[in-house]
Amino acid sequence: MPSPRRTARQADLLERLVALLTAEGFSDLTLDDLAERLRCSKTTLYQLARSKQGLVVEAVKHYFRGATEAVEKRVAQTDDPSDRVRVYLTAVAEQLRPLSRRFLDDVAEFPPAREVYEANTRMAAERVRRLIADGVSDGAFREVHTAFVGEVAAATMRQIQQGELKARTGLTDAEAYEQLASLIVHAVSS
Repeated sequence: MPSPRRTARQADLLERLVALLTAEGFSDLTLDDLAERLRCSKTTLYQLARSKQGLVVEAVKHYFRGATEAVEKRVAQTDDPSDRVRVYLTAVAEQLRPLSRRFLDDVAEFPPAREVYEANTRMAAERVRRLIADGVSDGAFREVHTAFVGEVAAATMRQIQQGELKARTGLTDAEAYEQLASLIVHAVSS
């Protein structure tokens, strides 16, 4: 879904909102807090969304939209199938690295934001499956059941997104994606 057309001021405000929320989380912030911290009026915030919950969802969508563009740009610069998988998952890790634990916990606890993260996780798992399938078809990877490898990636990504791997391994989301990249590339390599 394309982003709504925004004025330069609204785009800047949304960027600052994303920076604030990803650094500090959002569950403890009120609309008044956001207006004060962003040095704008609540009316200005209402131009982005009709409620604090709507602002959070807009910010999460905006963050992941930008992250997806950055990841795909990196993949487009890579030709080798193994490198494409590694670059893709490493770029995902890089995009997750600046997200505070508080923000990730708040996303996990707020169903509309969690749904955005889950949708992005599903798209990322599908992208990994396609990258593997491309590598198999190019002869760069051994014959593997790409749907199965994709499902393993998806399951791992869901555990990362839900904080389960962090709880069991101590790995941050970014570190877990880096480990997943290494595991998948080694598993499918000839």
